[in-house]
Amino acid sequence: MDLLNQLGFDAAVLHKRSSYRAHWFQNRTRLAAARDVVLTDQDVLVVPEIYGGKLSSLAGGPRIVVLNQGAYYTFAGIPLEEAAKLRDFPIEAILTVSEDSLRLLGAVFENTPIHHVRSVIDGLVFHPPAAGEGRRRLAYVTSRRSIERGHVLGALAIRGRLKGWETVAIEALSEQEVAAALRSSAIFLSFSQLDGFGLPPVEAMACGCYVVGFHGQGGQEYFDPAYSHPVPDADVLAFVRAVEDAAVAYDCDPVPLTRAGLEASKTVLERYNEAGLRDDLSAFCQSLGLEPGASAEVPTNP
Repeated sequence: MDLLNQLGFDAAVLHKRSSYRAHWFQNRTRLAAARDVVLTDQDVLVVPEIYGGKLSSLAGGPRIVVLNQGAYYTFAGIPLEEAAKLRDFPIEAILTVSEDSLRLLGAVFENTPIHHVRSVIDGLVFHPPAAGEGRRRLAYVTSRRSIERGHVLGALAIRGRLKGWETVAIEALSEQEVAAALRSSAIFLSFSQLDGFGLPPVEAMACGCYVVGFHGQGGQEYFDPAYSHPVPDADVLAFVRAVEDAAVAYDCDPVPLTRAGLEASKTVLERYNEAGLRDDLSAFCQSLGLEPGASAEVPTNP
């Protein structure tokens, strides 16, 4: 949204509460109370994929673009008969966030233009530690795949091959605290599952971690074996052995694994940045025939 405004478009986030503000990251994003905005057929309304079952209620109003950040949740909670109707709803375009989602949505919505815009990793927040080497810590987030996570961590504990290594569960932390936890860890365990893109593993890479685990489909584009260790989905034993191999290699000589983490950081920060997203959004707006300044007047909160 901030970049759209920088590009000259009159854009704002619509929310039912005029006082709403996201607090898990720093922002001054333009917001407006939905009840105060009157949209015409000249305006573009961008809605998330989770509203798919309610899109029919928007017929006859503004031009509709779906921002699909979770392609594998497109039909979640939608009865089969309603899902079929999405094929005929006049969606102008679908905007998505990974190459995997682009392929999936393109195969499903064959008559709708699908566009890919990259995610952004803030290099001022997510970057490698100044010292170059992480500590002997295995970091992971707790929001995915509790069953597989329990098996992997339990097996590692019982097998006892990681003497001196600490496990770090990342949860209920601010963005800055997450980055600090990642920088303090040499290895990140990825439990991604059916993700549109998958931020935790790529943020870990940006912080210089060597990432081991599941790419969750959306992460295929950045899970390069040159600097990470992707594991076949749901293969718990392969996951356990990959973690042990990485940790033992680090214990013998931390330099190669540290170099791999730094190469991962360099690669993802060069690819997933604000300048690239600005170019993606500009190209997308051009594809819709939009000109800067051509939109509804949107009253916004301070």
